[in-house]
Amino acid sequence: MQFKQLAMAAAVAATAFSAQATTEIQWWHSMTAVNNEWVNDLAKQFNESQKDYKIVPTYKGAYDESMTAAIAAFRSGNAPDILQVFEVGTATMMASKGATVPVAKVMADAGVAFDPKGYIPAVAGYYTAPNGQMLSFPFNSSTTIFYYNKDAFKKAGLNPDKAPATWPEVFAAAKKLKESGHSCPMTLAWQGWTQLESFSTWHNVEFATEQNGLSANGYKARLKLNSPLHVKHIDNLAAAAKAGEFVYKGRGAIPQASFTAGECAMIQTSSGYYGDVAKNAKFNYGLAPLPYYPDVKGAPQNTVIGGASLWVMAGKNAEHYKGVAKFFEFLSQTKVQAASHQRTGYLPVTMAAYDLTDKSGFYQKNPGTDTAVTQMIRKVTNNSRGIRLGNYVQIRTIEDEELEQVWAGKKSGKQALDSIVTRGDELLARFERSYKK
Repeated sequence: MQFKQLAMAAAVAATAFSAQATTEIQWWHSMTAVNNEWVNDLAKQFNESQKDYKIVPTYKGAYDESMTAAIAAFRSGNAPDILQVFEVGTATMMASKGATVPVAKVMADAGVAFDPKGYIPAVAGYYTAPNGQMLSFPFNSSTTIFYYNKDAFKKAGLNPDKAPATWPEVFAAAKKLKESGHSCPMTLAWQGWTQLESFSTWHNVEFATEQNGLSANGYKARLKLNSPLHVKHIDNLAAAAKAGEFVYKGRGAIPQASFTAGECAMIQTSSGYYGDVAKNAKFNYGLAPLPYYPDVKGAPQNTVIGGASLWVMAGKNAEHYKGVAKFFEFLSQTKVQAASHQRTGYLPVTMAAYDLTDKSGFYQKNPGTDTAVTQMIRKVTNNSRGIRLGNYVQIRTIEDEELEQVWAGKKSGKQALDSIVTRGDELLARFERSYKK
């Protein structure tokens, strides 16, 4: 009798445990340092807000590394529920039929309200298919902006409260900084993104055919980044490099550390770098729009999206997808969006979050923090809507390789850009062939 009672009690306890079981949602990401802290805090806040689901964030390496790891995991049946993918991987993810589930479908199936119209148009449009269905969830959307060291400017006799607005002004400032004894007047992070992609849209010039890959026939796109304007700009940077006024510090985000440390006085990089600067810079700094060439008609236009979005991987059960939808609902809250924007420098991807931040006085207290938004919400053209190309992760590597040849004095701007087009178009042709299968 006693055994029977114990068995019944165990069964009741097991049933109660089952009813209270928490579904774990695996989230693979590529955030480091202060942004890794932000991701962990978001997961913690969501997990504490309810008891049914637990978001488990895991750093899986740089953006290209996490994408490769997720594809391998999907093939073996062990993919995460959520994968953070940088913007240049968007076309590849779109072409990976069967590997992902559109975020619009995930939200609808879970009965969770989701209105893409609430997002900044340039953000929503980038992650939306030609049929109007949003494919991934906008998360850490960024754009390229200009940072400068006000203390270094003051020492060089430059106005610390006025950032250079044009490229001629930037080069003139770099010369004065060099003359004042600064060993690194200017550097650049994410050079392909800042000096080719955003440079193109900011000047309203074509980067690639088929509306930079965003048209319905985007898979047929080919590169156009070797125009006379592109060549002139890269040659100007090469001359600055030769004079020691521009110092190349490496690929991707690596050069950012040289600005935070006070070594380099000017840098163009992601708005999402703001959190690092705000926390770690020991000098007065300024944020400003990207420079432009004043003799280019229509410039400045608008910059393009960077950062990443969250893709939902296929092959999960309904309960997991419901948990994903609930997490995305949490991330969509205006207060959460506004707090993330103010903490990191990434865009407030909804207009409501921008309005809340504006009304709170944040932009007035922190001048320049609205730069990313104002650069993105200008009227866009077919040359400036964004850049979405197949095999673009590999093309970015080609851009790095060729531009490094220029900074080392081994190639002219035209030689390097022509080579990027030739080598890049081979990858685009390969993507087109695979897309049409």
